[in-house]
Amino acid sequence: MANKESQTVEYKQNWHNEYLRVISAFANSSGDVLYIGLDDQ
Repeated sequence: MANKESQTVEYKQNWHNEYLRVISAFANSSGDVLYIGLDDQ
């Protein structure tokens, strides 16, 4: 997994219900991978 944010990578520390729209957008795009709840600290 990438170590820094980019156009295709974004890290969030807290959950907001508006993220459901982002998840929906990922689900409707081609071949993306979405990781939820990972913490390597």
